Formats: sequence, C-alpha cells, structure tokens
Amino acid sequence: MATEPLSQKEIEDRLAELPGWSLEGDRISRSYRLADHFAATAMVVHIAQVQEELDHHSDLTLGYNTVSLTVHTHDAGGAVTEKDFTLARRVEQLAPGHGAS
Repeated sequence: MATEPLSQKEIEDRLAELPGWSLEGDRISRSYRLADHFAATAMVVHIAQVQEELDHHSDLTLGYNTVSLTVHTHDAGGAVTEKDFTLARRVEQLAPGHGAS
C-alpha cells in the first residue's frame, strides 16, 4: 500500500468522499457518537481488528458513547497517505448505519 504523502488536493478530494472526516493539521480525524458505552467499546474492538489486518494503527480514543480516531502514516514522516484513507473507509463500514454489529 502506498506510503507517499498525498497532496492537499488529493486529501481534499478523498475527504469529500468521507463525510464527517476532516483534516486537522497533518492528520485526518473523525468522531462517532454511538448508542451507549457498550456500542462504543464494540466499535473500538472492531477498529482494532481492522488496524491489525491493515497493519496501520491510528490514535483511537474511547469515551462513554464516543469513539474518535486521528490517522496519519508514520512511515511517511507523519503525512497523510492513501493508507490513512483505506483505514478511514474501512472504519466507515463499521459505523452505525453501515452494517456495524
């Protein structure tokens, strides 16, 4: 998977396809509000499984009923790469309303 930094335009184009995700400094991020603590914890476990599968680990924060991710690629000097968007798209599939269990 490519670890070359994306240009500002490439980042903006990809973010346009991922509502709720935003660029914060040199990272992309998103927060999810879930029904309760159990649902939030379950989502964290699912995200961790995806991160292991992709060998791409984000900063992941669990609140009572919220899950927040901050993603960038260490192998690219902390820049945003296609790896980050691959992870973001996979996480979106886990989000409520997209088949998350």
